[in-house]
Amino acid sequence: QVQLVESGGGLVQTGGSLRLSCAASTRAFTLNTYAMGWFRQAPGKEREFVASISWNGVTTDYADSVKGRFTISREFAKNTVYLQMNSLKPEDTAVYYCALDGVSYSAGSHSLDEYDSWGQGTQVTVSS
Repeated sequence: QVQLVESGGGLVQTGGSLRLSCAASTRAFTLNTYAMGWFRQAPGKEREFVASISWNGVTTDYADSVKGRFTISREFAKNTVYLQMNSLKPEDTAVYYCALDGVSYSAGSHSLDEYDSWGQGTQVTVSS
């Protein structure tokens, strides 16, 4: 397992944008052969899938609630995964987590069980 570090959360008004980043805590570990996912957890709710990206960046998938507003991407040279969030709504308020799929060269998954390394999370708050 590897420790992941998220950044980029904050407070934004409805309709605003944020970009979250996810990197490994150690430069020696490459994320570039693993699918990655973003999940979120709002107070009193279960952690839910937001987006995933395949190991090679070709395949992406999104929860219906964020399709057309969020974009997941990865920058191999920087060993970093991003979540661009546009047109934010109050219901997007949650702690956002990035996660690494433990199987190399995979396509990504909606299932939390497929991911075996997680970050500590970054808070996103959207005010109305």
